Amino acid sequence: MISFYPGPSRVHRELPTYVRDAYAQGIMSINHRSDAFVDMSKRTIGLLKQKLGIPKNYTIFFTSSATECWEILAQSIVTDKSYHLYNGSFGQKWFDYTKRIRPLAEPIPFSVNEPLDPTRLIFDLKDGVLCLTHNETSNGTQVHNHIIKAIKRNNPSYLVAVDATSSMAGVQLDFKSADIWYASVQKCFGLPAGLGIMACSPQALERARAVGERAHYNSLLFMMDMMEKWQTSYTPNVLGIYLLMRVMEKAPPIKAVHETTLARYEQWRDFLKKRKTIQHFVEAESVHSHTVVPVQADPKVMDTIKRSARKAGLLLGEGYGEFKASSFRIANFPALSQKEVRTLMTFLQDY
Repeated sequence: MISFYPGPSRVHRELPTYVRDAYAQGIMSINHRSDAFVDMSKRTIGLLKQKLGIPKNYTIFFTSSATECWEILAQSIVTDKSYHLYNGSFGQKWFDYTKRIRPLAEPIPFSVNEPLDPTRLIFDLKDGVLCLTHNETSNGTQVHNHIIKAIKRNNPSYLVAVDATSSMAGVQLDFKSADIWYASVQKCFGLPAGLGIMACSPQALERARAVGERAHYNSLLFMMDMMEKWQTSYTPNVLGIYLLMRVMEKAPPIKAVHETTLARYEQWRDFLKKRKTIQHFVEAESVHSHTVVPVQADPKVMDTIKRSARKAGLLLGEGYGEFKASSFRIANFPALSQKEVRTLMTFLQDY
């Protein structure tokens, strides 16, 4: 079965070798306070910064998932007010979760085909947090780097936090344009679920110190204390960190990965324009995600496609929420080969 599910998705084909190496090297049993773990943590973080272009003065933390980052930020970064810009389910879930902890959180929804306009997103509150999703997995849209940069420039006293769950390690991100970036590894990193990554600017850490929150095991101040020693505030997913290190050792620089991702997205865009019964779910190409390709059709046609795909050994991502019956989503992640992409295109050729 070839998985085009947009997370958990296709893992890198070298993973079985890496897992065997981890077992042979005793990685699964090492103490997370040991020198061996510290060396692995230090190397993994160095590779992430080198390969993804994360600024040297940003601090990288390991979490259990991107979802946990919602909690960390709500507890340790948001004081009273946060604004949540979203056009899909995952951005809304981030807002919903934050509001449970910080009742003054405010939603700013926008439509799927609407590019964000930075000139209309200027806030006068001091020390707020602006939260947005770079790549909305549920509907296949993205907010471009230059828009995030403009939002930050127009709101210099705010911290900008970005969910890059289905884009980090798949496309080139302008990390300097925001203060907090987070992701899970089961998408563009091509790894099994169970590990998250959060990168924070010096300004974000200053805010955490000003807030001074230490009431939870994952309070950012505790995490900062431990990361000064290249450690975590809890027993981490040591195997996941090792596998991330091995994948990043082999990964090309993000510029090369980005070029491949973009070229494949353009293949899918042009392919869908020529189909009779299926089309891209998002009309406005200017907001198309480059890593998640959503496809829509009449529900009867969609049901036939999904059933036939399973029989052909192709796992498509279900449509999300109210669009489940009339759409599916295709992952455009680095772990997928060009041969596998051609296999799916051949299957969809007659629709």
